[in-house]
Amino acid sequence: MVENTVRSSEETTNNGLLERVFHLSKNNTNIKTEVLAGLTTFMTMAYILIVNPSILSKTGMPEAALFTATALASFIGTVIMSFVANYPFGMAPGMGLNAFFTFTICITMKFSWKTALAASLIEGLIFLFLNLFKVRQMIIDSVPQTLKYAISIGIGFFISFIGLQDAGIIVGNQATLVGLGKVTSPTVLLALVGIILIAVLYYRNVKGSFIIGMLAVYVLGMIFGVANLPKGIVSMPPSISPIFMQFDFKSAMVIGIIPVIITMLFIDIFDSVGTLIGLASKAGYLDEKGNVKNADKVLTADAIGSTIGACLGTSTPVAFIESAAGIAEGGRTGLAGLTIGVLFLLSLFFAPLLTAIPSFATAPVLIVLGLLMMEPITKVDFSDFTEGLPVFLTLILTLLTYSITDGLAFGFLSYVLIKLFTGKAKEIPKPMYVIAALFIVMFVI
Repeated sequence: MVENTVRSSEETTNNGLLERVFHLSKNNTNIKTEVLAGLTTFMTMAYILIVNPSILSKTGMPEAALFTATALASFIGTVIMSFVANYPFGMAPGMGLNAFFTFTICITMKFSWKTALAASLIEGLIFLFLNLFKVRQMIIDSVPQTLKYAISIGIGFFISFIGLQDAGIIVGNQATLVGLGKVTSPTVLLALVGIILIAVLYYRNVKGSFIIGMLAVYVLGMIFGVANLPKGIVSMPPSISPIFMQFDFKSAMVIGIIPVIITMLFIDIFDSVGTLIGLASKAGYLDEKGNVKNADKVLTADAIGSTIGACLGTSTPVAFIESAAGIAEGGRTGLAGLTIGVLFLLSLFFAPLLTAIPSFATAPVLIVLGLLMMEPITKVDFSDFTEGLPVFLTLILTLLTYSITDGLAFGFLSYVLIKLFTGKAKEIPKPMYVIAALFIVMFVI
């Protein structure tokens, strides 16, 4: 009885500490919900541990060291986000930025990866500087409510599109660009089973519906021989020393690198703004004016994470839209984020196990998540063409260009132009003119 009393006292103390740090009651959540939400988000983000090293290694960087850098950058960035902003957002090297780093800076423009890392650090420092003067927050607060809805809707379609590809439900088609995959394929059928299973569990408010569906598909995949057992469970993390702090600032000071830094900055700003607004809308973090609550703290954490990523030897970490999976499971505080961060740290030692889950098992999560992100579409007034057109262009171009940034660009530009030429210029916030101009500059560069 004494032992039980001591254990109960310890649990109360731990709960009290977490309550004080993360304000669980204020956010109508609890430890179990937050941990489960963090686990859900991590499982949908874990692919970055494999994809990011695979992309960046094409620059000549050692893939093993990149795995460690990716895990550490994700851990540090997410933990900073958890404690500074108290938001359940996972951070990891952004997909758009790692592709730009590899295919544009290094392969097309012929800069070395060390020069690209230096450019990433410079861009991160500029990012942090802009945040200190609240430039990024001004951008977010100036975005009209309609465009905030458009961002969430567009990202929802984008996520589902990625999931449909991962599942093999849609495939590349020479005549129509995309087409229906082989529906009778075992992996496609399993992905479809996963979609229905997750949807049913989510409808019935079963906590962990995303994880249950994902693991069920993976187990079924092993049973039917289309998924492999893990080749191992535990291994020591590779050394990060070959890429840690490997900056070539001398080459990064040439005139030719300036457009690179500016473009990276644009991608970082608008991808992060789009993701932040989309996640905030889903989690209920928008105030009565439609502005993101505690945006300054979120953006500060994001900016710090950007500089740390370059130092570790990887492309810029950003808040991941897959965080919406944890939000859908009830995650509302930094405790979910802390869980994500800790799991990224532990992943350093469990790479063989974590990388065994195939894409057709994670795809159903992304597809169902896309549906949940579409919810604000019911709030858009499509009867007003000046409101409906920017939303439509954001949605369709985010999907077809495979870029959140491009979708935002057309949505923002169309909003300014159609309001301006239909006599509704008073409805355009003044900062929107500057944002539209920046998007034009981005396209020119």
